[in-house]
Amino acid sequence: MSLDQALSVYVWPYLAALAGFALALVLLAYVLRQHERQSASIAWVLAILLAPFVAVPAYLLFAGRKLAMKARRKQPLHSRGSHAGATLDGIGADVEAIVRGYGLPAASAGNRTALITDGGDAYDELTALIDGAQHRIHIATFVLGTDRVGRALTARLARRAREGVEVRLMVDALGSLLARAVLLPGLARAGGRTGVFMRVLPLHRRWRANLRNHRKLALFDDRVALVGGMNLARRYLGPHRSRRRWLDSMLRVEGPVLEDLAGVFADDWEFATGERVEPLAAASAPGARVAQVVPSGPDVEYDALYDAIVAAVYKARRRLWMVTPYFVPDDGLMRALLMQARMGTDVRVVLPARSDHLVADLARARAVRRLHASGARFFVHDERMVHAKHLVMDEALAVAGSANLDMRSLYLNYELALFCYDRGSITEIADWVETLAAQCTELTPPRPGPIRRLAEDLCWLAGPLL
Repeated sequence: MSLDQALSVYVWPYLAALAGFALALVLLAYVLRQHERQSASIAWVLAILLAPFVAVPAYLLFAGRKLAMKARRKQPLHSRGSHAGATLDGIGADVEAIVRGYGLPAASAGNRTALITDGGDAYDELTALIDGAQHRIHIATFVLGTDRVGRALTARLARRAREGVEVRLMVDALGSLLARAVLLPGLARAGGRTGVFMRVLPLHRRWRANLRNHRKLALFDDRVALVGGMNLARRYLGPHRSRRRWLDSMLRVEGPVLEDLAGVFADDWEFATGERVEPLAAASAPGARVAQVVPSGPDVEYDALYDAIVAAVYKARRRLWMVTPYFVPDDGLMRALLMQARMGTDVRVVLPARSDHLVADLARARAVRRLHASGARFFVHDERMVHAKHLVMDEALAVAGSANLDMRSLYLNYELALFCYDRGSITEIADWVETLAAQCTELTPPRPGPIRRLAEDLCWLAGPLL
């Protein structure tokens, strides 16, 4: 046997096995430190021990939900804000204090907000703000479509950049995969700045396949902001009203809370591009609205958004109304909802009858049946995809933003929510939720057959990745 043959038969396999074993040990230590949820740690530890050649690459590609170094080094938003906090009482004050306890901004008074629930109105508002901006336009989106809406909005931004307005457009690397090649170069040639958030392949310094920036935020001169669930594509908004367009919403926001929203964009932009953007001083907007910015994701050390939502569910005494396209709650949120439903609280969930993800629809079925049996009510829209994200708790809190009530949004994605504590905002959002529910069919979940139940169980196991 030659030396080359001996190396290939005896030495290299041994060294490869030794290297794999060492990597598995390092990864096991990392897994135990990375996951607060015991079930997730146990699942990954067993997978790495029993099938290391499959589990190790899978973990490197899909797992790990916190960027620990970035979270620890990040300047707390509340230390940047100069606005005065709002004075709250009751259970709204409890939720606000929970958010502040995680190092996030205090709620601020003196804001103006307006709920936009039609894609045509949203498009008109967005284009008017783009055309009217005098100094700068900062936009972050998950999906930038290459359809006529995405192209028209990008062309509009390019025109403003050529006119001397400071334009920055940041997209998620996966959500806007095609637009990165088709639309962003033209904007850059016009003088706009573009950023791609979290590359998918390990060819870049900052990459993760599983951690996506799902935030939607548009800032104009740090004077007006749009926050919500609408992406920049035809299925969400457009110049004409359409019965085929998804049902979605966004909030138009003015006032001191924009200082915190601008801080979120500045952090994300710096992470994506390495360029630091200093927010302008937010213009005052005398109003009666009280709002609090609640970002969540891998760059936030703890799960403030999730914990605040669970706390709000536990504290509700009269009603819990929710709108979400995907409903895959984890055990903690599920227990809180079950308890409220059994206590007789008015628990309502508005969903699409069929979302754009069959796996998510199958995964939600177990939770829907359990909650319905405990007294919760479900309303499904038979004709259109519901993509809005809202929660209303009593007369104390209304939430609007980008986060769905599923484990991906609450644990993995970069998300952005606005917590509203004033009676005007709560009434406005609650009235729309009630109107939307009136357009739906109240659901009585059917009993599944054995094949359907097996499919539901398998999809439920995949819940954290949906």
